[in-house]
Amino acid sequence: MELRRNPYVLYFILLPLIPAVRYSDGGIFRWAFYNLLFYVAIPLLAGRVMGFGMEELGFRRGKWPGYRWAFVLFVATVPLSLYGTTVSEMRNYYPIFEYSGWGDFFVKELAVGVIMFAHEAFFRGALLFPLAKRNGWLAILAQDVPYAFAHIGKPGIEVPYSFVAGIIFARIDLESESFLPSFLLHWLGSVLFDVLCVTL
Repeated sequence: MELRRNPYVLYFILLPLIPAVRYSDGGIFRWAFYNLLFYVAIPLLAGRVMGFGMEELGFRRGKWPGYRWAFVLFVATVPLSLYGTTVSEMRNYYPIFEYSGWGDFFVKELAVGVIMFAHEAFFRGALLFPLAKRNGWLAILAQDVPYAFAHIGKPGIEVPYSFVAGIIFARIDLESESFLPSFLLHWLGSVLFDVLCVTL
């Protein structure tokens, strides 16, 4: 089997990075560092060694339709976020960090943004785009199943929600040819929910 530029080989090389991130700890800033290391730096290096360019892993500006859909979905999920604040399990879990004031809150939301960027770069970037060149729906499911499993341990509703979201994110990103639309949707939705949890 040809190893160079083989998306299946790259996929299985990258899968063990998921538990490496899952079981890292040490606070929000250290977790952001581990996410950048295992979900961005190492996949880019592995992809480079195997002959994949950054753009082939989704690191590009992308096309406008993906961003348009991300904005529409962000607006559409506002009612879901409002409902989520009524679920005690969600309110008790979010935000995922402690903060001493609004300045500290803002800085830590930036760290969450780094984490979200890394997640989208990995699941909707490195795991999705190379495989999608061979089989689009296989690629969507291949990135989505481990993405949903990565949410085990969070509030129970997040596992099925993340499975559905992972499919939607992947479809948006494939249309855009970039993971940036799903990153913006994911992060801004997370910030909104955190703000709602602490203000309502």
